[in-house]
Amino acid sequence: MYPNGSVLSVVLTLHSLELSQMSIYPAFIFGTVAYLIILLCNLTIVVTICENRNLHKPMYILLLNLPINDAMGATSLFPQLLYSIWSQDRSISYPACLLQGFIIHMYGGASHVILTAMAFDRYIAICFPLRYGAIMTTNNLKRIISVMWLLHFIIIFVLFCLLMPHKICQTYMADLVCYNPSLMKIMCEDTTVNNIYGLFTLYLYHCISLSVVAFTYIHILITCVTNKQSDTKIKALQTCGTHLVVFLFLEFNTFFPLIAHRTENAPAHLRRVFSISILVFPPIVNPLIYGFKTKEIRQKIVTCLKRKRNSVR
Repeated sequence: MYPNGSVLSVVLTLHSLELSQMSIYPAFIFGTVAYLIILLCNLTIVVTICENRNLHKPMYILLLNLPINDAMGATSLFPQLLYSIWSQDRSISYPACLLQGFIIHMYGGASHVILTAMAFDRYIAICFPLRYGAIMTTNNLKRIISVMWLLHFIIIFVLFCLLMPHKICQTYMADLVCYNPSLMKIMCEDTTVNNIYGLFTLYLYHCISLSVVAFTYIHILITCVTNKQSDTKIKALQTCGTHLVVFLFLEFNTFFPLIAHRTENAPAHLRRVFSISILVFPPIVNPLIYGFKTKEIRQKIVTCLKRKRNSVR
């Protein structure tokens, strides 16, 4: 048992990556390339939206939050993971583990909040097009984004503050990354309050966001079915259909690892795979779906690349 005074000096051991000697270098190179691609794609979207005033619209300003969040999520995983692969050392200090867990939960919760806000934006744009400009004003958008991030930060901050008073009984963590449920398993004191608050945040993010998205997309579907303009209908359904697939993938990928920790029947290897995949696939896929596939953003990127190529000549 580690008393509160020395808890900051505790070194934890994460679950082994189980890499053979032959696969260390390929895994390190693959991980490095994947991380660089994630940063490049997401930062490209951020810079494109920020530098082009034509993209300073509610839809794109909301979208801007997604690549920033995805870059944050990938950064919570890859630097520490790449170090572990290279050194074959799975140790991590307790403060670093808390920080990683905090960033991972910030990323996961923010992904839900941002996608929910984007669904609401599409709902207003498709169902109330004449009132869209009056509802989604710059001031309203600033309020939505500020309140969204502030409330989210407070909820996650409280979640990890509840861990601080507890003493640690063991240093081995049965997961590949640090997050709240895995940290609670190494505590030797009663964590009932943590469990209740954890279930509350689980309900808050998953149930409320799922309810809002279901409400908005049912109304969008009804509007599209009754709309006589076939081109507008197809475009709206394609955009919303893709958004819905991304949202449901996020729902399942974040929900499963958190619930798996609360039941003994869930396979540990599946829990580990899902806890890692949520930090890898969305940051790679989201820029392709919401950035490069979006006509206006794609055109701005192509124009910028042509300008740079011409300036080099």
